[in-house]
Amino acid sequence: MTSAQPIHAATGTYGPPAPPPEIGERGSDGFIRKVGRELLMAVYGALRTVKMYPPDNPVVQKSLDDLVRLTNDLFRREQEVDIRCTGEFIFINGTRLRLDLDNYATFSRIISAFREAGAGLCRVRGDTTPRDWVVFLTVLQAPEQGDPDARLQALGDKLTGANVSVFELGPFSAADAADAASQMQAKEAAKRTYAQSVSVTKEVINSVRMGKSPNIKKIKRVVQGIVDQILNEETSLIGLTTLRDYDEYTFTHSVNVCIFSVALGRKVGLTRLQLYDLGVGALMHDVGKARVPLEILNKPGSLTEDEWRTVCNHPWLGVLQLFQMRGQNDIPYRAMVVAFEHHKKTDLTGYPRHVRPRDLSIYSKVVAVSDAFDAATSRRAYQTVPLSPADVLQEMRINPRRGMDQVLVKAFMSLVGHYPVGTLVVLDTFELALVHAANPSPDAISRPIVKIVSDERGNVLFPGALADLTDRDAAGVYKRTIIKVADPDRYGIRVSDYYI
Repeated sequence: MTSAQPIHAATGTYGPPAPPPEIGERGSDGFIRKVGRELLMAVYGALRTVKMYPPDNPVVQKSLDDLVRLTNDLFRREQEVDIRCTGEFIFINGTRLRLDLDNYATFSRIISAFREAGAGLCRVRGDTTPRDWVVFLTVLQAPEQGDPDARLQALGDKLTGANVSVFELGPFSAADAADAASQMQAKEAAKRTYAQSVSVTKEVINSVRMGKSPNIKKIKRVVQGIVDQILNEETSLIGLTTLRDYDEYTFTHSVNVCIFSVALGRKVGLTRLQLYDLGVGALMHDVGKARVPLEILNKPGSLTEDEWRTVCNHPWLGVLQLFQMRGQNDIPYRAMVVAFEHHKKTDLTGYPRHVRPRDLSIYSKVVAVSDAFDAATSRRAYQTVPLSPADVLQEMRINPRRGMDQVLVKAFMSLVGHYPVGTLVVLDTFELALVHAANPSPDAISRPIVKIVSDERGNVLFPGALADLTDRDAAGVYKRTIIKVADPDRYGIRVSDYYI
């Protein structure tokens, strides 16, 4: 068994860029990303079934057959199959596969298995068979003790002893430390983007309240930063939506709605330019509230009829404000439509009233879903005890009086999972955990990736450890299961501390 050096992605060159290859062209990044995702899903599925069932089980055989087909097809087409784990990323044939909430569990499980076995690279040197894969995946999930080099050597010896020679293994590269630093930099970049977004939103709202002209260029730069991070599929920005600051609600709410809206817009297939327009509309959807007296907005008790009527004016007041801003700089007309429509229901009830028949914009429907979710899960002057994210999703889905587009509600649930990021849950092990990411498998929507934040005795842990709730023990029983959703304040847990 020989060790192979990790394969590095090709470096760029000076001069005009070459046209991008077609999605199906051999060696193209688009093709590798598409097939690579399928291959990793097959590896993930086989890892789970091999661990749960004997090799002759039909479920195991089906997963192995799929894995063999994908691996051999890719090898015959590309003449190489290299799977490299570096930091929190996976590379297939030198192409980095993008990480997002949809595939987080898949990536995390594979990276964890490779790391525990001391392997950073698995190179396929020819056609594989189901037996090759079942042996490899079995020994991969039963690592020996010792340092990474010793564990990798033991893995290689086991494969050699089982007469499996199609896999060539390599250690984690020295670049892993740099990649870990890169991950930290990405997280810090997300925090900077969020903080800058809140700061600019605060500046805009305060400028409008004082009758001044807000800086439109700053708004566009903020939205561009949010869109770019979402398109790069970084999960950090979604986690920061847990920063629902009571004192800064007006501003953090607008930023959270922008993040959720852009992520949901991407989920339903909007283009980059469409996401920019959607982001501006989402960030400015409540700009009309800057013209509503603060004593009404911050009133802790029930509003009078006149006060409620004043609040209901904020959509068209927002349109007027954006129209004035458009006179100075370019604000998308779609942002005005969003400001006007984001409190209207799919049957066109809600407020404000309209004069002519109209069809709601898809942008308004997206922002309405994001707005309702963040508002209901936030603490405000008149809502000192916010609802749990899981309860809010349930209400949005089953209560027709909410008047939301149910296709978008389902897409939003797919985006954030049955238990959204930041939900505190109690496990059957008596541990407390915060939901870290949704599980990509439709069959495991109630088993997200969580961060364990207390032990079984209630001792709070920080920064906590990630756990996949689909993991089972040797008998096939789930190691951890959610019992119920809990209130973080009851346990003295500040959710945002685990995401910043």
